[in-house]
Amino acid sequence: MSKSVFFVTCPKGVEYLLADELSTFGLDTVRNAPAGVWVEGSLEGGYRACLWSRLANRVILHIGEVDANSGDQLYDGVVHMDWQQHIPVHGSFRVTFLGQNEAIRNTQYGAQRVKDGIVDRFQTNGGPRPSVDAKNPDVIVSARLNRGRLSLGIDLSGHSLHMRGYRTDKGIAPLKENLAAALLMRAGWSEIAAAGGDFVDPMCGSGTLVIEAAMMALDMAPGRKQERFGFEKWPGHQPEMWFSLRQEAERRAHEGKQGRIPKMAGFDQDSRVIATAWKNIQRAGLENVVHVEARAVDALELEGDWSAQGLVLTNPPYGERLSERRKLGDLYQALGDAVKRSVPGWRLGVFTGAPEFGKSIGLRSYKQYRLFNGKLPAQLLLFEINDVSAMTPRAPDIPGEITPRIANEERAAMLRNRLKKNMKSIGQWARKQGIGCYRLYDADMPEFALAIDIYEGRVHVQEYAAPKSVDERSARERLAEALAIIPEALGVEREDMVCKQRQRQTGTNQYEKQAASGEFFEVHEHGCVLKVNLKDYLDTGLFLDHRPVRRWIQQHSANQRFLNLFCYTGAATVHAVAGGASRSLSLDMSKTYVGWAEENLALNGADPKKHRVEQADCLAWLADRKTADQRFDLIFMDPPTFSNSARMAGVLDIQKDHPTLVRQAMARLSSDGLLIFSSNFRRFKLDETLESEFEVAEVTRDTLDKDFQRNARIHRCWHIRHKA
Repeated sequence: MSKSVFFVTCPKGVEYLLADELSTFGLDTVRNAPAGVWVEGSLEGGYRACLWSRLANRVILHIGEVDANSGDQLYDGVVHMDWQQHIPVHGSFRVTFLGQNEAIRNTQYGAQRVKDGIVDRFQTNGGPRPSVDAKNPDVIVSARLNRGRLSLGIDLSGHSLHMRGYRTDKGIAPLKENLAAALLMRAGWSEIAAAGGDFVDPMCGSGTLVIEAAMMALDMAPGRKQERFGFEKWPGHQPEMWFSLRQEAERRAHEGKQGRIPKMAGFDQDSRVIATAWKNIQRAGLENVVHVEARAVDALELEGDWSAQGLVLTNPPYGERLSERRKLGDLYQALGDAVKRSVPGWRLGVFTGAPEFGKSIGLRSYKQYRLFNGKLPAQLLLFEINDVSAMTPRAPDIPGEITPRIANEERAAMLRNRLKKNMKSIGQWARKQGIGCYRLYDADMPEFALAIDIYEGRVHVQEYAAPKSVDERSARERLAEALAIIPEALGVEREDMVCKQRQRQTGTNQYEKQAASGEFFEVHEHGCVLKVNLKDYLDTGLFLDHRPVRRWIQQHSANQRFLNLFCYTGAATVHAVAGGASRSLSLDMSKTYVGWAEENLALNGADPKKHRVEQADCLAWLADRKTADQRFDLIFMDPPTFSNSARMAGVLDIQKDHPTLVRQAMARLSSDGLLIFSSNFRRFKLDETLESEFEVAEVTRDTLDKDFQRNARIHRCWHIRHKA
């Protein structure tokens, strides 16, 4: 049997796992590549990869390479290939093109040249030519450019193989199926299941991990429910071979349910995503195998006859802002407490983009795998749940009480000079602009990882997490020096300076007070009066980085109906009212911040009948049909990166949930209105599908004043409109 060469793509970081998997299909590794593996073997092996690979994205049958140092050279190479072997004469095809070089800098241009070469080849032979079908072609031609060489192939899969067919609901973006399978493999699930172990995901979301775990345990082919693959109208297709492989998959799926079936369950405190998970489970044909229910992490209890061994694998959310990170520390500790109480002797796997929170679990990780969740770097942390692995849970950074003291005069002098320099530049700029609240220093020097903000003569100091290269003792020493230098350099009294540190908090209230001074005072911005509190809360009541956004809202709100979602203390609404908004609605889940927003509006003379503030879960409000007929001309939405407040219907994870939030907000927007969407999550990636549905323009640069231009990642901001 002749050998073929295939390029099989996969998520980044999964290449070695994929090579091992492909070897079980009779495909031998030629070489690994970024996000893929080159293999050789029979066509049957390629078919098996399409049907059985749990890790692959696409299976490309390699058919040749051509030089591509220019568009003409690429065309010449393509036009001399025998395309009748691969594209039916009366059929259709599409070209996918990846890569660039100095001559071919546009993938659309590259695809066009490949298409021209294929069509001209058919016409040169004097016969009919196939048509081009961008949506539903008979054959997909894959073209991959690497420097001056173009690799050409036939996409046997026809679609990304991570799409198994059981997950069709849009909304919260879950873990991709093939990445979930990779996590299960790295965690040793197949071996655990074979030894009689069970499986639990305590934060299961839409159920991807538990469904993939069940499919692996029951020997169900991940491509079993796919109706069509990319090779079925390819001239080289062997239908008898494919039919035999499909029959084998059905037989194995039947046999997989005859032996012991592991107990497999998913839990999540959000009843809405549990409903989605159950629909996915039903579509996968696993409703008699997998159990899901709404249950919080700290309420994890396994009732009934569960195995003494098993795997807990989960993908918790993660956040950036200090208040969110503290809540995450509590969540990770709750996870650790729950598994130590409920499943001693099991294995725990945590897939996270914030691996530093592994310390909060209270177990020592024995293995860490670096992977990617889309474009975001992440790690899979593995733990054995036993007394040997136990450790005292702790937050990623826990400085104690700090007494101002200079330990290194030379280092302290550097900070003193920098603060004075900034006062001359940023301070003068702020005074000329009439700005009384601004950021003076933002970790300008790596030795002093602080944010120093001025609030009309008072100083607010917030400590960032120290880099890994700086130990805790050194970080404390440098903070003590900073607290000694700041009042001197800025000419303020020590009692007018407030310092907040990263300290572990208990409880689940996202808005828990850090102190109880009750010390509010008024500041001024763009003609508005706003109340702030530097001591009692993690944040002060005014996000300084959004100053230009509030100014823009004020300048464009005349006669507009304004909606402020996740309104915090209502500062944006105050600016909308000052700009002449005809009416406004501000929503926040916190009773504290709703009251604060009402006071801010009252300070500025807003009519409470026209400008309402309501305590509401914004996720639930947006999804509520009772409010669906309300329309607004200008909407501002700046959600937290993460929230798991008990008052919410579920957990908010902005990276996963933002497509749903944006679509629901756009449903409330008038036809010519504008949604201003902002996120402070530093690794945030806007879902690409939103750009195809709406007019989306990133305006981040325009929303950063001089005091935040040193930290361009403080937030990102978009203007989103309906398409004409």
